[in-house]
Amino acid sequence: MCFNDNDEKLWREDPHEYVRKGYDIIEDLYSPRTASIDFITELVRKRGKENLQKFLTFIVEVYRRYDEAAPGYKPYRQKDGALLAVGALCDKLKQTEPYKSQLEQMLVQHVFPEFRSQVGHLRAKAAWVAGQYASINFADQRNFSAALHSVVAGLRDPELPVRVDSVFALRSFVEACKDLNEIRPILPQLLDEFFKLMNEVENEDLVFTLETIVDKFGEEMAPYALGLCQNLAAAFWKCMQSAEAEEDLDESGALAAVGCLRAISTILESVSRLPHLFPQVEPILLPIMQRMLTTDGQEVFEEVLEIVSYMTYFSETISLEMWSLWPLMINALDDWAIDFFENILVPLDNYISRSTEHFLTCKEPDYQQSLFKVLSSVMTDKNIEDHDIEPAPKLIEAVLQNCKGRVDQWVEPYLRITIDRLRRTEKKYLKDLLIEVIANALYYNPHLTLNILQKLAVATEVFNLWFHMLQEVKKSGQKANFRREHDKKVCILGLTSLLSLPSELLPEESLRQIFRAVLDLLVAYKEQVAETAKNNEDEDDDMDAWKTDDDEEEEDDSDKEMGVDTEDGDEVDSQRLHKLATQVHAGDEDDDSDDDFSDDEEFQSPIDNVDPFVFFSEIMKVMSVSDLRRFQILTQSLDFHYQAVANAVAHHAEERRVEIEKEKAEKAASGVVGKQ
Repeated sequence: MCFNDNDEKLWREDPHEYVRKGYDIIEDLYSPRTASIDFITELVRKRGKENLQKFLTFIVEVYRRYDEAAPGYKPYRQKDGALLAVGALCDKLKQTEPYKSQLEQMLVQHVFPEFRSQVGHLRAKAAWVAGQYASINFADQRNFSAALHSVVAGLRDPELPVRVDSVFALRSFVEACKDLNEIRPILPQLLDEFFKLMNEVENEDLVFTLETIVDKFGEEMAPYALGLCQNLAAAFWKCMQSAEAEEDLDESGALAAVGCLRAISTILESVSRLPHLFPQVEPILLPIMQRMLTTDGQEVFEEVLEIVSYMTYFSETISLEMWSLWPLMINALDDWAIDFFENILVPLDNYISRSTEHFLTCKEPDYQQSLFKVLSSVMTDKNIEDHDIEPAPKLIEAVLQNCKGRVDQWVEPYLRITIDRLRRTEKKYLKDLLIEVIANALYYNPHLTLNILQKLAVATEVFNLWFHMLQEVKKSGQKANFRREHDKKVCILGLTSLLSLPSELLPEESLRQIFRAVLDLLVAYKEQVAETAKNNEDEDDDMDAWKTDDDEEEEDDSDKEMGVDTEDGDEVDSQRLHKLATQVHAGDEDDDSDDDFSDDEEFQSPIDNVDPFVFFSEIMKVMSVSDLRRFQILTQSLDFHYQAVANAVAHHAEERRVEIEKEKAEKAASGVVGKQ
């Protein structure tokens, strides 16, 4: 575990290679030093009672000999090994008394003095060990501050490995820092040192630390956002150029490239409430997006799509230059990127919803045509799994909801490919989404949609399937389909829109069936909204008291030695696996796994401001005026249960109308106050 002659030679002759080997996971597989660390860690984890105290006594003896030796005769290499051991055992020592309460004293006495050592590898090791223990509760906060400033000073050390280990340690100190005023005054210099180092070394840990700083300071990073993006873009291109020169991107270079893009995303997220900054960074990031949305960027495609998502969502407007990325994403999806469809969905939705006018009016290129072409290709491909197709109906929904009344010519083509896929679909969640395309089309234009369904001779087939899915129940008693609030809302809006059609288009029996289905959906929707609100409230109340299994395990570990045999732990693991297996089998018996269901209620759509109760109530009021006979037949044919439901829905609709008006008034008032 000690610093040796080979380390010394590499440190002196090729510090870049020394750094690379030190952070290379593959190198660790063959490293005797890593094997030694693993052995010690396992020894004190499984046989700690007999061995931890003996091992620490040995370490303390190394410290004593080092302290007592004359400057020219100190066992520097043994001290290096002792520091490595203490750093490697940090998790155990931070949990176990009496060592836990002595850590600060140990750091002050044996670690922090090495920040000033004349020996480079000890300065590096001191920074690393300090980082391992940055999260402990310092009784004297001045010790934390002194260590933090020593680590920051290490960023300017003449030795490259010391600078890199200091950056690694800094991340832990930033995460643990309770008073950001410790760092705030030196932030500009810190960032300068970062980018000097990034120009020297391709190392993902540099980027991790930068991400932590950006995350911690949030919008305070705004003055540095442009410079950060410039430097990260330059570092990214450097990684790519190295890859092209070597015809292959090595592991560290690839991770560094990905890290640069992820750090850019973190910066964009941190300034998301400052939309004026996005046009400033766009020219810097556009070349990366244009190049990496082709086959050249397959290794970083997901990270680049995240940047495109931020740029198209948080910018005040989507520029024509950003629109140039649309064909690249469409071509990639059509050619090789089906596995990234879920990621591509986000920016495409942003283009449609946030730049609707350009999507509708531009003919060169024709965005509407290119979207239909790729969605048609994906949805009709029998070799593509149901799961991979799920984003397609979501994009059709985006078109129908955002372009209401302006894409009549696309309703039939989209319905054709939807019904074709619906007949072949086995997965419940995709069936939900495909039925919701039909619901969205009805909400878009019920007369047009019903005519198309009848023209295609599928109206009876579609509505029978839809009503069957609404009634289908799992063995647990839960509804099997349309489980999200959004699913229910779309169904409500679609079916309710049918109630507005003239009587000659909708037979009385169909009308009654639709009416009862909508009442059932409204009740289920109201209950789910109330349950979600209650759960959110409970989560807020319980957050402070909440503990993970890991927290409980840590407490157990700190209260007792870990030297007991691991058979008890294996038994617990076995019990957990048995429980999980039981849950899995129960899920199988319930016809469909919960994996089919993803509750993405946080996404935004044009129907967010449409209250389904008010919408239903208004359509019924119109019917009561325009066709009183039909309204009476519909309401008087209800049994006692549905009459009670209808009355409750009407009452709740009035409550919602009052609440909405109140919310609008409050919003208008706050807007006036804001302007003043």
